[in-house]
This record gives sequence, structure tokens and C-alpha cells, in this order.
Amino acid sequence: TRLAPFEHYLRERVRAFPALTGRRLLREIREQGYLGGYTAVTDFLREVRPATVSAFERRFETPPGRQAQVDFAYFRTTFTDEPSAPRVVWLFSLVLGHSRMLWGRFVAHQDLDTVLRCHVAAFEALGGVPGEILDDRMKTVVLGEAAEGVIYNAKLLAFASHYGFLPKACRPYRAQTKGKVERPFRYIREDFFLARNFRDLDDLNVQFRHWLESVANV
Repeated sequence: TRLAPFEHYLRERVRAFPALTGRRLLREIREQGYLGGYTAVTDFLREVRPATVSAFERRFETPPGRQAQVDFAYFRTTFTDEPSAPRVVWLFSLVLGHSRMLWGRFVAHQDLDTVLRCHVAAFEALGGVPGEILDDRMKTVVLGEAAEGVIYNAKLLAFASHYGFLPKACRPYRAQTKGKVERPFRYIREDFFLARNFRDLDDLNVQFRHWLESVANV
């Protein structure tokens, strides 16, 4: 079969990185000359590793322009420019609720200034500002809760007023309310981050932007 010359490579990749997606592996072997289809790859991978089963969740939808969801995810890597120093980096991610368009940037810190700079960069890249932004009750954004509701950082409120969006904190212990921004983190880990090398933080973000433009947001 057309896949036969690439089966050893696929076995080795899955053995080393079991979570690599079929789409990612298809792109890799196509770069090596594979001319067959995607189904042949997934059928072969199904033999190599067991299929996973996900629980169902009711979908929560919003009209265009209404809402974006933001969150941070933890990543650990070693940059090739500093091979002896493992690094922790954070991915700031903003996902548009209607289209699922994704914007993100890897950063070294989660402080408020970084959060606001990432928002500005996202607005510029997306060409607009959603009506409301749902966040994960970040400590830099949400200071606490009172009888009248959530207490937000004053600097965040001034920022939101300037750009014209309503900040909204997700309900405590209800991660499902921001599933649109949480779900892609696994996709990013498996299809982008896993089995790649990065020189430094800038190179990580250059590769990530290229992946967003050529793969994730297509």
C-alpha cells in the first residue's frame, strides 16, 4: 500500500509521542512523500493505539461578535539556546465564541500588564473587540466577590471601558462555561507543541503563529 513505506516511521513516532494526532502525522509523512489519504493513516493508527472516548457536553453558542473566552495554560519546555535550563511558559489564549478563531501568545509571566498587552495584540490581530470577554477568574483580574457581584481589578475595568467590552468571570468550579478556550489547549499540545524544538521564547511564538495561520485557523 502507499502507507507501507511510512509505517515504521509512524510506529516510532507514536511510540515516542503517543498523543500525536493523525492530522499532525499525516502532514509529517506527506512532507516525506506520502501521496495516500487520511483514512489510511487513521486506520493504521487505530491499530497502534486505542481510540479515546470523550463525554458529551451541551454546546453553548453565542452570535458573531458577542463573546470571546480567554485563559492561560501551563507548558514546560527546554529551549535549545539554554539546554541546561528547563523553562515554564504560559500560553495566553483568546478564542472567539462563534467562529472558534484562535489567537494566542506564549509568555513568561501572568501578571496584569502581560494580560492587558496580550488583549491588545489579540484585538489588533483580529481586527476588532468582542462585546464581552469571559475569563477564568484570574487572580490578576478578579480580586474577590461581594454581595453585588464580582470585584474586578480597577485597571482591568478602565481597560475594558477604553476598548468597549464587558468583562465577565466564569462561574466558580464550572470550567465547562469556558470550554471553547479550554478545549483547544489539548489540541495545541498534541498538534503543535509536542515533539518540536524551539530556540527561545521568540522562536516558539514565531512557530506558533505559523501553525495558527496554516493549520489551526484554516
